[in-house]
Amino acid sequence: MVASWTKKYRARKHQLRVGVVGYSKQTFDHQEARTLIQQSFDALGSVANVEVVSGLTDLGIPALAYEEAVRRGWRTMGIACAKAFDYSCFPVDEVIIYGDTWGDESPVLLDAVDILIRIGGGLQSHFEICAAKVKGKQVMEFDLPTLSPA
Repeated sequence: MVASWTKKYRARKHQLRVGVVGYSKQTFDHQEARTLIQQSFDALGSVANVEVVSGLTDLGIPALAYEEAVRRGWRTMGIACAKAFDYSCFPVDEVIIYGDTWGDESPVLLDAVDILIRIGGGLQSHFEICAAKVKGKQVMEFDLPTLSPA
């Protein structure tokens, strides 16, 4: 289903915006998460013009998704509330700040992306994936257990 969906974007030379949500500060298996991100990005097919959109911080799943996007030569965009600046931020190509509290930015992120990928995540990630489905966005979801702190 992803391959046929991306064909229409390739034909229109449209930039495909892929949102990625998931754990930020929780402890999880980073290698498993990297593998899931790579498999998700591979499933998009050979779309030439991809931009990865996530929550701007250089933490957890957003950081891993941005790193893989950069490795592939894709553009990056960070959409977050102002609290993101309390943390280390990934050097994305474009930044959009909306609102003051975590979650304020969710509608902006959902409007910006064509497809949304969830790798693990808490309540906010699950809310965003449900909202994406309601909007008719294509989604990919992967559960990823948290690990006990060492």
